[in-house]
Amino acid sequence: MMEPGSFFNLSSLLQLDLSRNHLLTFHPSTFSQLSSLELLDLSSNFLINLPADLFSDLVSLQELVLRDNRLKVLSPKQFQSLTELQHLDLSFNSLATLPPGLLDGPQALAWLSLAGNKLWTLQRSVLEPLTALQHLQLEGNHWNCSCSILPFRHWLEWMLYRGGHVDSIQCSLPPVLQGTDLRRVPMEMFRHCSQPPFSDTRHHSACFRTAEGFLVSTDPAADCFRQRHRPISVRRAPITVVVAGVVCGIVCVMMVVAATYGCIYAMLVAHQQQELLDKSLQLQQQPLMEEREVEPGEEETAPEEAPEKAPECTEWIAFPPEVCV
Repeated sequence: MMEPGSFFNLSSLLQLDLSRNHLLTFHPSTFSQLSSLELLDLSSNFLINLPADLFSDLVSLQELVLRDNRLKVLSPKQFQSLTELQHLDLSFNSLATLPPGLLDGPQALAWLSLAGNKLWTLQRSVLEPLTALQHLQLEGNHWNCSCSILPFRHWLEWMLYRGGHVDSIQCSLPPVLQGTDLRRVPMEMFRHCSQPPFSDTRHHSACFRTAEGFLVSTDPAADCFRQRHRPISVRRAPITVVVAGVVCGIVCVMMVVAATYGCIYAMLVAHQQQELLDKSLQLQQQPLMEEREVEPGEEETAPEEAPEKAPECTEWIAFPPEVCV
């Protein structure tokens, strides 16, 4: 155990490596003077429990390494004051669960390793404050992929949708899913979690619900449920909701514009047809009006033809006298 005041007058210290020192525990005020510390490495020791306020004065800490210890329990306020923390390594300990509120303080955390512990599930409320998390390591735990892990799976889908990275999450239970990655388990495996058990009468064999929440049968021919792959659900993703709203808005605007254009076009065509109809009626009425203007009995008579005059006998010498009148 390190004595209090071991780092007195080291307020400007930026990095501290205490790994591989066979440390068992710390005094609560061991790091009280290290307000400028950015990296603290406590890996490969024999730490079992940590004082709840051990890191309360490390307000500038950005990386904390607790890898390869014997930690079994963490206080909900263990990392409450580490608001600048970006890298947290809790791998290869003996953690069976994470208490609610443990990660409420380091909301800027971008890298978290929980690999090699004894975790069988994680509460979604513990991880939801980590909105900046990009890398999560969970390999080497004993995941129980039953109904209790369904909220955690929904959170994983949300993290993967926004571009995060998660390593292998292999199921240990139930036996039918042993060795299967949680992300590859069809959602149909969880559809009966909130429903009572039932009997499959098609094969005359009962389907029983296990302690893990799955329907199984002793008859291999019994079809308790049909497995069908379903893509990752992103219905709860806020980005999807925003994009869907924008697309719907654009479609509505296009429909309004199309309807307005159709109405205007119909009005113009109707107006043009009306003008053509008016002109056609005018042309049909014009001959009738001209006939009405000519009254009966006033028809013009053709001019009488003037009587033909007998040819004058100017040249009486050339014609006989009886021809001339």
